[in-house]
Amino acid sequence: MTATATGVPGLVSRFARTTPDALAVTDGETSLTYAQLAAAARGFAGVLRERGVRPGDAVGVLLPHSVPTVVTQLAVWWAGAHYVPLDPEHPAPRIAAMLDTAGAGLTVGGKDLLETAGIPGDRTLPPPAGGAEYAGDGVPGREDDCEPAPDAVAYVMFTSGSTGRPKGVAVTHQGIARLVHQPQYVTLTPRDRVLFHSPVTFDASAFEVWAALANGAAVAVSTADRLSPAGLARDAERLGATVAVLTTALFHHLAARRSPVFGVLRGVLVGGEALSAQHARTVLRAHPWLELVNGYGPTEATTFATTHRIVDADCEGPPPIGLPIAGTTAHVMDEHGTPVPSGTRGELWLGGPRLALGYVGQPALTAERFVDHPEAGRLYRTGDVVSARPDGTLDFHGRTDDQVKVRGFRIEPGEIEHALREHPGVADAAVVVQRPAPDDARLVAFVVPAGGTAPGAGALRAHLEGRLPAHLVPNAWAFTDALPLTGVGKVDRRELAGRPVQGSGLPATGEDTAPGALSPLQQVVADLWSQALDQSVDDAGADFIALGGHSLLALCVVEDLREDLGVEISLADFFAAPTVAAQAALVEQALLHIHEGPGTPHDQPAAPAALEDRR
Repeated sequence: MTATATGVPGLVSRFARTTPDALAVTDGETSLTYAQLAAAARGFAGVLRERGVRPGDAVGVLLPHSVPTVVTQLAVWWAGAHYVPLDPEHPAPRIAAMLDTAGAGLTVGGKDLLETAGIPGDRTLPPPAGGAEYAGDGVPGREDDCEPAPDAVAYVMFTSGSTGRPKGVAVTHQGIARLVHQPQYVTLTPRDRVLFHSPVTFDASAFEVWAALANGAAVAVSTADRLSPAGLARDAERLGATVAVLTTALFHHLAARRSPVFGVLRGVLVGGEALSAQHARTVLRAHPWLELVNGYGPTEATTFATTHRIVDADCEGPPPIGLPIAGTTAHVMDEHGTPVPSGTRGELWLGGPRLALGYVGQPALTAERFVDHPEAGRLYRTGDVVSARPDGTLDFHGRTDDQVKVRGFRIEPGEIEHALREHPGVADAAVVVQRPAPDDARLVAFVVPAGGTAPGAGALRAHLEGRLPAHLVPNAWAFTDALPLTGVGKVDRRELAGRPVQGSGLPATGEDTAPGALSPLQQVVADLWSQALDQSVDDAGADFIALGGHSLLALCVVEDLREDLGVEISLADFFAAPTVAAQAALVEQALLHIHEGPGTPHDQPAAPAALEDRR
């Protein structure tokens, strides 16, 4: 039985019959066998049908990582529809735009999340409460399953759009089934557990769920803060995870800190940006049994298009992105669509049955990127520059356009620039990536004020935060009288990327404030910030984001606080207390909690060793 003949829903149904008691999904507290998962999904599919969901419909899914999320997505498929994953952290206007673009008339989600997103009550449905309520008698049988056609839409995943409008990529059932069923590029058996931790709007999450369920393995649902490396390692061990997908930026971070997660896992797939040979070698030499796979692929080609199993010899230079997998074809072309010789750089055009159908509601853009090649058939122009070795192995060399990858997120600067130009105080804007350190990429916005008066970085940040997800909000800001141009009249992004920019252009405390004496605890926090941000911090009112901080740098501080002071602070708490003073107060409360006990007065906690030399 092939994946394309049955699709992933059919594979799940088969495992529910042949290995009904095998574990299918668990978060450590709630667990479902394959029989229970099938019963739960079929039951909820019936609820969806009762709410009017029909084959071909789109259904929004606004849920955190959980067992019900997996049940819901499978139920949507068995109802004949396709799902649209939504991130609860995205601004409400963006969620509304995604639902409108996808044509989703119903959204499954928790009450609070739905209300925050502003979705009308008559277009919402609560999720199944773990699945147990559908595990009894009277559950619809297989005859009620809607078996999708290979070229039917499985899900719509949104990516950044250069015109200011996010692009909804329509991925097919055969695209995901061919990717995940019996993969040749990574070891995956029924004994494995695949860690489900990636953001649901990131296409790695589709691999995490369906690669497990298409092979009789289990989905290990991580409920930890998704940006917490320590929480990720604890969940991997707690859940018995054996396989995980990591963004390149997160892999680099974990490798640099010698995370214990690599001692738990057997297989790791890395993707999103160029892989550091140094970090790959560090991990492989410390964990020689680890199957480390460098994966490359745009959402338009269903997550991974090429892969390469990394060995020590690959780390003498930039590791390759490998050979095409799972029916994908790869063609290195010049600008006219003519193949170039081995060793010559060209644009990578991808083909094969796993290509997406295109961009929902954007036929012109679909026609521009998905082309009919006279010899190779339907191909997707990636915009990525590669070269092929004599054996066909591909090396990555960058982009042909302005698109960038930052911390694993695909970003079209044009989308940010479009949103900035909607501010009345902005005449023009350009967004580029600067790399103050090899493992640190920051978005920098250069803004031309309208009327000569700058609106202020704080106002512009607030303007974007109401329209764009956090990863599209610049980390640093600069104001200029005009944007530099190249000889052909285009914005000179290379020149802007080389311009020095300090912090974000935001004053640390809202007004210019002279640095004052710091308390011992504030000094500890300031020192950790200085180390992470690679700049001196000596003001209690300094703001982490205003100094150019972002989530991965925040992780460094959070982990250092845990290691140096023994305190656990979540990223949510970190960003809720963004100044040195506020964070020191947060740490103090955590220390008080740790050291409370018989004979320890609340106002005299035992001093951590890290503070002794500050007194």
